[in-house]
Amino acid sequence: MKHHISIDIETFSSVTIAKSGVYKYVESPDFEILLFAYSIDKEPVEIVDLAQGEMLPDWLYSAVKSPEYIKHAYNAVFEWCCLSKFYGFPLPVEQWRDTMLHGLYCGFTAGLDATGKALGLPAEKQKLSVGKALIRYFCVPCSPTQSNGRRTRNLPKHDQDKWNLFKTYCMGDVVTEMEIERKLSAFPVPDEIQKQWQTDVMINARGVAIDMEMVQGALEIGATSHEKLMKEAVEITKLENPNSITQLSKWLEKTTNTSIADLRKETVTSMLEKKAFSGSAKRMLEIRQELGKTSTKKYDAIEAAVCKDGRVRGLLQFYGANRTGRWAGRLVQVQNLPRTYIEQLSFARRTVKNKEIDKLKLLYGSVPDTLSQLIRTSFIASTGNKLVDADFSAIEARIISWLAGEQWRLEVFRTHGKIYEASASQMFGIPLERIKKGNPEYALRQKGKVAELALGYQGGSGALISMGALKMGISEEELSDIVSRWREANKRIVDLWRSIENAAVSVIQSGRPAGIRGLILAREFDMENDLDFLTITLPSQRKLYYAKPEIGHNQWNRPSIIYNGVDQNTKQWTHIETYGGKLVENIVQAIARDCLAVAIEHLEKAGFPVVFHVHDEVVIDCPAKQAELDTVVQIMTRPIPWAPDLPLNADGWIGDFFRKD
Repeated sequence: MKHHISIDIETFSSVTIAKSGVYKYVESPDFEILLFAYSIDKEPVEIVDLAQGEMLPDWLYSAVKSPEYIKHAYNAVFEWCCLSKFYGFPLPVEQWRDTMLHGLYCGFTAGLDATGKALGLPAEKQKLSVGKALIRYFCVPCSPTQSNGRRTRNLPKHDQDKWNLFKTYCMGDVVTEMEIERKLSAFPVPDEIQKQWQTDVMINARGVAIDMEMVQGALEIGATSHEKLMKEAVEITKLENPNSITQLSKWLEKTTNTSIADLRKETVTSMLEKKAFSGSAKRMLEIRQELGKTSTKKYDAIEAAVCKDGRVRGLLQFYGANRTGRWAGRLVQVQNLPRTYIEQLSFARRTVKNKEIDKLKLLYGSVPDTLSQLIRTSFIASTGNKLVDADFSAIEARIISWLAGEQWRLEVFRTHGKIYEASASQMFGIPLERIKKGNPEYALRQKGKVAELALGYQGGSGALISMGALKMGISEEELSDIVSRWREANKRIVDLWRSIENAAVSVIQSGRPAGIRGLILAREFDMENDLDFLTITLPSQRKLYYAKPEIGHNQWNRPSIIYNGVDQNTKQWTHIETYGGKLVENIVQAIARDCLAVAIEHLEKAGFPVVFHVHDEVVIDCPAKQAELDTVVQIMTRPIPWAPDLPLNADGWIGDFFRKD
């Protein structure tokens, strides 16, 4: 019989963990573990005061690395990484369980305190309100002042009462972690998800190599460019701070005799596209647009996170998007890197490395925009290796077609794969072979494309506009016709929205489960712990959880599905309204996530080490002689055990640095 250790540690490092990540945090020469609080098999919590000379008991020291003890912690990657540094070798990750993952899996938010509140834990079982202040006092450097004797760090001896309170706080975290786990015990994390978490820990620990010469060149060029733009802006406007929205808005209104609503990125772009202003006003909008580029911020993030061996680690958050279980980006945020349109990337990179700002401006125009496009290329292959990039093709469109049983679409994906042309053909009754370059019917492809991108999840005219329909030259008068035509051509997908919504309403109201297209919707309770979920079991047998489901009424006075979750805008735990199309979106993206997870496991097993991944794309760093794209694509598109007839396809490239084809 295995034993269980619930652990919480408090640490010190002069490296800022929020910017640099835990891997660089533990690299710091001054890193140390201050406190080690633990409970064995849910016995009363004990604490070891390492900062004041206590040692882990021999049995506990052995237990932390023994397979006979399963280790539990909230955000367990932190404890695993810190204790691996403490022991001097990577602890076996398969012996660890993450209570934060358990909460995320069940639809709750990240954060020990936030999850405790969402689960309704009593106040005494939540973090002490002074916790953050104590962390600031003992766990990070302090500013030297005359009153503190010019010290740069607070030790226990500097305030023993605070230290004793800090120990109580640390022990309280173990209690909270155990209570969260107890409350969620009726809804366990599947073994397959636990295995994927372990793989994710190893991928994050592996990290990806960085071209620091490129990063340093970009930072220097970015600083010089920013200085030049600010100097020019001051000369034009005579403002103290022309980067101030308030000051610049007033100057523009006075100069142009025009009311300025705002200076958001989209507004400035629109004003420049409409050629609303000329002369100095136009130039100031251009400068505003240039200064608004986040080019150097990403380079700053890379520099802050890069470890001593030139690799950035911890780029991915497992189950970071807890509605679907998809990964989220951390530190450099690889999930939202700017696209690359520059040709001759190697030449552009060399120009940045040489810090040739004038050449960069002459060849590419906007320096900030160029640097922004080149961020991706900071991620490089290790010495002697190549990057192999493989991306699932139109994965969401394939999954929704498969899930709905939309046969004409499935035939497209099993043959030529030209879904935009095929969609236009279905919508407008035009033979597919006519929709090709050189024919007037080819203009319909644009309508097919925007419809495919915007309408799969019950979107309407607004979704088409958001996806750029008007900028493509499609008039507002055409939008409703495009929506109608797409829905008429995709009746099974429309039926899927309605079926899922009706099933969800029925399940919430009656409590009886319902099966739709290989999915199972159910209402699951744990009355003792006041837990109530609408669950959707996916083909992979993973479940999506919607807490505290109920039926309300929407703006059209129809039944509306409401649940408790994290609002994507406010990031607060609150009531959220959903509907059939949105549930289908969750399901489709969740299945896409599961396909990626299966592919990653297959790639790792085949000896292709993944260094990071973005949405439906994997990046592998392997020896040049092993870098075979066909082999990687074959592994990526291997039939999924729980969806053998899902038509998958992938494509990619091999190179020395990361890019977006």
